[in-house]
Amino acid sequence: MSEAGIAVELRGARKRYGTKTALDGVDLAVEPGTFCVLLGPSGSGKTTLLRCLAGIERLTEGRIVLGDRLVADGPSHEPPERRNLAMVFQDYALWPHLTAARNVEFAVGRLHLGRGEAAARVEGMLGRVGLAHLAHRYPNELSGGEQQRVALARALVGGTGLLLFDEPLSNLDADLRERMRIEIGTLTRDAGTTAVYITHDQAEAFALADVVGVLRDGRLVQFGPPEEIYARPATPFVARFTGLAGELPVEVLGGAEGHGPSGQPLMPVRPAAGCGDGPERATLLATAMGAAHGIPGAGTVLVRPAGVQLLPAGHPHGHVDAAVLDTAYRGRGYDHALELGPGLQLVGIHDERRWARGDRVRVRLAPAACLLFAGAERLGAATAPTVAALSG
Repeated sequence: MSEAGIAVELRGARKRYGTKTALDGVDLAVEPGTFCVLLGPSGSGKTTLLRCLAGIERLTEGRIVLGDRLVADGPSHEPPERRNLAMVFQDYALWPHLTAARNVEFAVGRLHLGRGEAAARVEGMLGRVGLAHLAHRYPNELSGGEQQRVALARALVGGTGLLLFDEPLSNLDADLRERMRIEIGTLTRDAGTTAVYITHDQAEAFALADVVGVLRDGRLVQFGPPEEIYARPATPFVARFTGLAGELPVEVLGGAEGHGPSGQPLMPVRPAAGCGDGPERATLLATAMGAAHGIPGAGTVLVRPAGVQLLPAGHPHGHVDAAVLDTAYRGRGYDHALELGPGLQLVGIHDERRWARGDRVRVRLAPAACLLFAGAERLGAATAPTVAALSG
């Protein structure tokens, strides 16, 4: 049904609104048939980039090539209807006066099919998203998840070479969001189309993507497979935005001691005074990122939660001492918030055992979970992880 996915290329893409720069020289290349997720906080430029790809916004500078067609370059600008793409919106954007079937049928009009062929295509697509039995209902008679399925069917039915997704799951509850994520990923890949999907949710991005682009202040700061983004973040911002338990100030001792699974050097470090003070602050290994390789002095270790192990107080194989601030039951076990010192916390630390509030524990840190960056910069108090993160 679908045309082959098309390549997407942006070169020097800039978009300004008066004195505000929403996109600042973005270069991006997405291979045909690839599921690309653009990840970033509010104001990072991801929505602007998506709207420029769609043709809803004009670039101030730069160019966009979709497949073999130059669709934006200076004053040249092709409108959305000529760009061989479809879009799934956050708010569904269904016609309220049309049934589910008519909403989907609206998208096949450009294909100039016969009535019977068009009807068969619509019926087949509604069947693929599990809504064949609701074809004659209007949007206000459908749940949020059902409306999103109609929007997805409408985007897929036209067989376009590019699908754009504007945070389509943000209005759904957690269980439905997960089921819709699977459906979006499966149906898009089955269609063979290229997808560009924007979100601020790191877990959603990693679950869906073949490649992830991380945006900050209108710039693309890292682009690659999700495994690479997670294991080898290019900057502290990327590490923080892709999931941390917390941050530790450390003294970098120098002299790499081998390499970790990601190929990065392992550097010996010692937690700074006031961080997990106990009988002694044990030396641990951290994975050096960028300029942190081989530079003794002050550093910051950004800790991934999966590599943190809780041990009884005084355990000889731990690295720092901590007190349990909070415990949250997660079904598969318990997530804990720990205090290592004034203003120093680790959150989302999983253990099958429940450690009670106030318990003293010894914390062991795996090298792959400790991302070492040079310098003593730490996350500001206004955005630092807190006990509240346990409820997220």
